[in-house]
Amino acid sequence: MTVFGIVVAAGSGERFGRPKATIELAGRPLWKWAVDSLLSGGCGDVAVVGEVPGGISGGVRRRDSVAAGMAVAPDGATHVLVHDAARPLATAELVGRVIERLAVGDVDAVVPGIPVRDTLKSVSGETVIRTVDRTDLVSVQTPQGFKVGSLRRGHAFDDDDATDDAALVERSGGMVVFVTGEGHNLKVTYPGDLAVMEALLS
Repeated sequence: MTVFGIVVAAGSGERFGRPKATIELAGRPLWKWAVDSLLSGGCGDVAVVGEVPGGISGGVRRRDSVAAGMAVAPDGATHVLVHDAARPLATAELVGRVIERLAVGDVDAVVPGIPVRDTLKSVSGETVIRTVDRTDLVSVQTPQGFKVGSLRRGHAFDDDDATDDAALVERSGGMVVFVTGEGHNLKVTYPGDLAVMEALLS
């Protein structure tokens, strides 16, 4: 089993006000945190897609950036992990958990997730339509792991509405399972998120 890592760092960071991947957390850029997590968790090599030192050019859509990363995957890679640069606090243990489940070999993809804790409402404008049953819902994180062939088949499936790579694999008929994620594996979206992460680190 040879695992290749892709860090997606090509986002424009519209809601943050500037590209997020190069923002520093505790003296290190977010993309470097993500790379270190993948390497220490079991990836043999990692490509960073984005405007960072040593990075490769990304695309307009997330799937285009992941495809750019896949294009430089070594020939011997059997599995790939896709991780967001904006999730700097994922641990090596989480990476290892995803890889361990992939190694079983009976699935196409593995995603980390945590149970949804808040009550969910379906709304139309300001009107609440109904309360959504959260019993079987999880909030999905990265890194997400894939068999290389399964991810390539997923990306060949024409679906611009998919919000992550696992959705592409699902819709192309692949089996996706989840492992327990981490509550502190937060995504940097707004400037205030960095303050939360600094507090978690301290």
